[in-house]
Amino acid sequence: MLPTRRQKAVLEAIEEHLSETGQTPTLLEIARRCGLSSVATVHRHLALLQERGLLKRRRSRRRGIELRPAARTSLAVSVPLLGILGAEAPIASMPDASVALPRELVRRPAETFALRVQGDALRADQILDGDLLIAERREPRSEGESVVEILAGGVAILTAAGRGREVVRDRRRDEAPRVLGVVTALLRQYE
Repeated sequence: MLPTRRQKAVLEAIEEHLSETGQTPTLLEIARRCGLSSVATVHRHLALLQERGLLKRRRSRRRGIELRPAARTSLAVSVPLLGILGAEAPIASMPDASVALPRELVRRPAETFALRVQGDALRADQILDGDLLIAERREPRSEGESVVEILAGGVAILTAAGRGREVVRDRRRDEAPRVLGVVTALLRQYE
């Protein structure tokens, strides 16, 4: 059985909040997004959606809503394309550019961004011209994670996180780099 118009609005509110913040909304947040005055109404819609198998609720948790695959209204997530990562040059900015990615590749949509690779400077690391690097804004958590760092002049480097911070791509190391994010995926399009 298909959800009603109001139930679709509740599902969309959950999905939007999840893509913006990386966590499911509370009943009050759903009510505000849907323009409802009562959280009891939201609770009723969630109970009906759970009966229809579109979501699962954990009653003991404040944000205990889990969308089932059948409830997903879109299969792609749009993330900002920050620019072009080229050899020995600052990131070429691409304002207002975005790229649609499969939902499975994006764990935290609000913290995820993409960079297009230009040139063959990263060929030794199996990263080729035209590849799309997907990264998450966070500090590295484990040794060996690929990290995008920005030097003072805006030049980006790709390093491997670890004790010695082994440099994969060396550029003017006299500057202290700032971590932009951790690479989580790489997309390559074959012709």
